[in-house]
Amino acid sequence: MSGERVHHVRAADERALFCRSREGDVVARRALVERFLPLARRLARRYQRADEPFDDLVQVASVGLLKAIDRFDPGRDVAFSSYAVPTILGEIKRHFRDRTWAVRVPRDLQELALKVDRAVAELSRDLQHPPSVPEIARAVRVSDEQVLEALEAAAAYRAASIDGPRAGDDDADTVGDAIGGPDPGYGRAEDRATLDRLMHALSPRDREILRLRFAEDLTQAEIGERMGVSQMQISRIIRQSLTRLRRAAGEAE
Repeated sequence: MSGERVHHVRAADERALFCRSREGDVVARRALVERFLPLARRLARRYQRADEPFDDLVQVASVGLLKAIDRFDPGRDVAFSSYAVPTILGEIKRHFRDRTWAVRVPRDLQELALKVDRAVAELSRDLQHPPSVPEIARAVRVSDEQVLEALEAAAAYRAASIDGPRAGDDDADTVGDAIGGPDPGYGRAEDRATLDRLMHALSPRDREILRLRFAEDLTQAEIGERMGVSQMQISRIIRQSLTRLRRAAGEAE
């Protein structure tokens, strides 16, 4: 059988499979997937990155292949591969654009960052050294500033786990260990400064009574004995002093 006849037979066979698949034939749909899965794998490999598992890309490309199979009209005079390639590539690009960025970045900048990333890999292989910004800009046909912006945006592609080890650290410390946390000392210092200012509304004797009660933690009876007054008087002084402090705090707000 000649090559041309084989092509016609294959095309007719594929068209029949597409017609059956559109009618809900699961077996025909599975046969089409198996026939064109190598195409999806080739397209996935084109976008393979060191930090993106190839199996994940194949899965994304397979989703694009399924969409192309379900949407393809066998009655049109066009090869399925011509229809499937843009559909699969669109699914892969959408995966990179919408699902793998840790921080939301504008879509045009995401796509430029991916182009720059591929250009860096290709230029590094061809030039045998890391490419400069002008070399990348010429390859991608954008300005140096756009390349720099794309390289900076690429840092948003993956978020580092705070539970991961610190780079260049031989100890068992994690990234989270190097991140500072809330320091209650600042709040206490601010409260103390506010209290010192408010205490000027009291007489030295009243301030001393409050210090003995709340700083030294003496009882009212012990304070009265030390100050030479009754416990009842100490209680009244503390109550009046606190009232004056509250009033002064309210006026200061």
